[in-house]
Amino acid sequence: MTVTERLLALADPANAAFTARLTPGVAPDRILGCRIPQLRQLARSLRGTPEAAAFLAELPHRYYDENNLHGILLGQLRRPDEALAALEGFLPRIDNWATCDITACGMKALGRDPEAVLPRIDAWLADGHTYTVRFGVVTLLAHFLGERFDTCRLDRLAALPAGTYYIDMAVAWAFSVALVKHFDRTLPYFAERRLDRWVHNKALQKGCESLRIDAPRKATLRALKY
Repeated sequence: MTVTERLLALADPANAAFTARLTPGVAPDRILGCRIPQLRQLARSLRGTPEAAAFLAELPHRYYDENNLHGILLGQLRRPDEALAALEGFLPRIDNWATCDITACGMKALGRDPEAVLPRIDAWLADGHTYTVRFGVVTLLAHFLGERFDTCRLDRLAALPAGTYYIDMAVAWAFSVALVKHFDRTLPYFAERRLDRWVHNKALQKGCESLRIDAPRKATLRALKY
């Protein structure tokens, strides 16, 4: 049984209809409705096999679910150089926010070699493809807003042109994560109105919804809304 045949066996029409509403840019007939836990289990069973290698080489995929599985399999790669090389053919194929985020958040290898990965993030952020840019934003927030935090990362995000919903939403998400982890160093971006108005307010909203920001700080954030 091929990987695609395994996915077809996991198809769930009800979940496919639900997923189609969340990913309006993906044609409904490309969505099988496989659930993410099932895809992760399948990826574990395929790890390190020739079948997995063959599947990763089969681009483009027809189904949304195939792309999600592809992203999860990329997350199994351990070496940053291998991970970066594997992304080359896949990033242009990403056509929705869910596949983008599943892939970016799962690729722990991208956090292991900042000197190699950060220049690539800059290149992704400068790309003309919406989901390549979003991938750069989500990779930055997933792997470089913790112990390796530097405000230069936020400077780069603040400089992105606004007006593309799925990029703007990712930038707002990144700034809300920065508020949670580095409140005092992130707050000036809001106090000085350095972000696009929509991104500014959305990031503050997400910050106020976070359970990891205390009430006094949330009051500060609310006072900074446009």
